[in-house]
Amino acid sequence: MTIPRTDLPPGLGLDTLAVREGLPRTPWGENSEALFLTSSFVHPDAETAARRFANEEEAFVYSRFGNPTVTMMERRLAALEGSSGCIGTGSGMSAILMLVMALLKGGDHIVCSQSVFGSTIRLLQDFAKFGIETSFVSQTDVGQWRAAMRPNTKLLFAESPTNPLTEVCDIAALAEVAHAGGALLAVDNCFCSPALQQPVKLGADLVIHSGTKYLDGQGRVVAGAVCGPAELIDSKFVPVMRSAGMSLSPFNAWVVLKGLETLSVRMQAQSARASTLARWLEAQPAVERVYYPGLASHPQHALAMAQQSGCGGAVVSFVVKGERAGAFATIDATRICSITANLGDTKTTITHPASTSHGRLSEAQRQAAGITQGLIRVAVGLEDIVDIQADLAHGLAGRT
Repeated sequence: MTIPRTDLPPGLGLDTLAVREGLPRTPWGENSEALFLTSSFVHPDAETAARRFANEEEAFVYSRFGNPTVTMMERRLAALEGSSGCIGTGSGMSAILMLVMALLKGGDHIVCSQSVFGSTIRLLQDFAKFGIETSFVSQTDVGQWRAAMRPNTKLLFAESPTNPLTEVCDIAALAEVAHAGGALLAVDNCFCSPALQQPVKLGADLVIHSGTKYLDGQGRVVAGAVCGPAELIDSKFVPVMRSAGMSLSPFNAWVVLKGLETLSVRMQAQSARASTLARWLEAQPAVERVYYPGLASHPQHALAMAQQSGCGGAVVSFVVKGERAGAFATIDATRICSITANLGDTKTTITHPASTSHGRLSEAQRQAAGITQGLIRVAVGLEDIVDIQADLAHGLAGRT
């Protein structure tokens, strides 16, 4: 027995795969993908069960190991990322945890951008207790990545764009550095999603996702995933999943699966709104600086446009005058934006990174990452952009 694939013609576009890839319909002929809420699966006899538990026969055994709904989501996301394999996890952070557990051992070394998500920095630092050391380098200086390589370096890890300063790394250049040193490159593609950027096509070996963000798209569930070569996923990641159980629930997988169907249209619409907002923010006297890859003023603008399908993404960060007090006053005076650290929602969200997403870092770590007290991050949703501009204008005026 093997788990069948959807019968689709070759060469389909991403928008078609986002709607059609997965598993074949059940005998009931459902048009919307089935949701399999079951913890276990029944076998025809004891001998078959033994073969399946021994991985001698492909089948669904236990939902901690695999589930039809989760498999549908994994196949669809892999198709969108251009990878041959994918494994779903309970959250984006559990995807990074699995990445390290699957690929590294005591004595190994990681090179990571110093500008990544705060929890990622903390998690990689925590692995030092198990003998896995991490060197943090500039997101944008390939020379620093190359200089940080050691004989025991096994993994390079980057976000592009980063959270929240939207710094963009040269994925192809980092892939060359990694492969020259016998290491793998993993890229967190959370901000762009495969609708805008496919790191595998630029040389990355593995792609990390927090499905909580744009893959779901409406702030409903927590989910994560690792995309990469099927052989590597099956040989290294699946055994960790079977033992450690960072499992993605079938319901959450189903929500993400349905979210993928509208991913492209959402990302295009939200990116267009974010671009408009970023240009408007640059003209506001209370704003000291705007971080958005779609702006010509962004240091990596040309690289971002080349890697991100000509789009800047949906996240805009900016620094207001008045440091922390000015940022808090701006945020508190808004009336439409949701004050929450989540992003990727159809509702525009606003947050103060230094005290939320990067609040557990030391001030020195925040300064190294460029996270100042006056920094505000806005993840633009699908509201009328004129209303969001008015809301932020009210917020900026609220500083006084």
